[in-house]
Amino acid sequence: MTKRKYLYLSVSMVALAGGMSEALAGGFALREQSAYYQGTSFAGNAAGGASISSIFWNPATVTNTIGLTFESHSSLIAPEATITPDAATRTTITGFGGSGNDSGDMANDAWIPASYTGYQIDESWYLGLAINSQFGLATKAGPAWSGQTFARTSEVFSVNVNPMIGYKVNDMLSLAVGMQFQYFDVRLTSATGLPAGSGTAALKGDDIGFGFTAGLLFTPMEGTDIGVGYRSAIFHDLDGDFSTPVAVGPLPAGTYGISTRMATPDMVTLSAKQRITDTFRVMGTVEWTNWSRLKEPSVVLDAGAQLRTLPFNYDDSWFFSVGAEYDWNEKLTLRAGAAYELSPIDEDIRSLRLPDDDRIWLSAGLSYKPMEHLSFDFAYSHLFSANDTKVNIDPNHQDYNGVFTYRGNVDSSVNIVSASMRYTW
Repeated sequence: MTKRKYLYLSVSMVALAGGMSEALAGGFALREQSAYYQGTSFAGNAAGGASISSIFWNPATVTNTIGLTFESHSSLIAPEATITPDAATRTTITGFGGSGNDSGDMANDAWIPASYTGYQIDESWYLGLAINSQFGLATKAGPAWSGQTFARTSEVFSVNVNPMIGYKVNDMLSLAVGMQFQYFDVRLTSATGLPAGSGTAALKGDDIGFGFTAGLLFTPMEGTDIGVGYRSAIFHDLDGDFSTPVAVGPLPAGTYGISTRMATPDMVTLSAKQRITDTFRVMGTVEWTNWSRLKEPSVVLDAGAQLRTLPFNYDDSWFFSVGAEYDWNEKLTLRAGAAYELSPIDEDIRSLRLPDDDRIWLSAGLSYKPMEHLSFDFAYSHLFSANDTKVNIDPNHQDYNGVFTYRGNVDSSVNIVSASMRYTW
């Protein structure tokens, strides 16, 4: 076997086995669960309002339901992301017979649906149901690019069903708890070599896991609402397979059953909303996500041997937002907001599969109520990186393949358009 072929197999083994950690960066948690709150960059989302979509972040806001309310939300996410290698990286990779191309626009558009139902049993007890896709990802680089041994495609899909029950203690305090039932599916592919036309190795797995939600809503005085919500971690025992068209280390070409235990992170959201006048309100949100709990789960072959560990090693992330809304008249409400999102990854661990970074959100939205029981919400957000984003996979990086250093620049932005319909009986 030639030295170059040994090189390709080495690159393939390291890049593919580490693929899951690269896919599941800060970007795989989907914040876009409400057209109403997207209009304020999610400021005030756990404090409640005219929309019961707040139950995603704080189930205690289900006690704002009057009668029976149903909401359907849809968000179209249109991201753009291109990774461009620097001159030295291009020279190195082409010297091995690979492509020096950039990734092309590797971020795929996505439609994210969500639905919410709230029911008032009596003056104290309330039921709610939220159905969401809390985690998701779809990236696909060009067919032959400089980083193909690290990533070709990444797909993460989830469905979360969250029934809940709320209790209004009095006019000042409400409490709620709920259960989470989550289906989680992951598929990641990488090239088995540097040249165009190299085969594709794939890692995939899925599972159904369980968790809970809890929250409280506090109204110390009329016009002031403070909400705290918690979504628990969900541990998934992913079962699936690893397939490779060429031998990888001691494994001959073929398909192998694998399993790994990993968790989606828990999340705490704190929001406040203050009425300034009868028509004007301001709000804010602080959110913490416990990404550091992911650490380094092991991928194990069904035969019992460990394929390798997955070095997530993320920091916890934070999200800060402020916003306001104004009732133009009885039918029309306008809103706007801005946010700063701290990514759980930085240049020390930033990968080619999903080169996440801190982001700035700018949003605007409105609600229109054509009749007493029917309302529509619309929102637009533009997201852009807060930094000059770079990737630097050198010998100190957890994704380093032991063969060559990959350095490059990332150009990314996201546009989001959302709409929802709300009906109350």
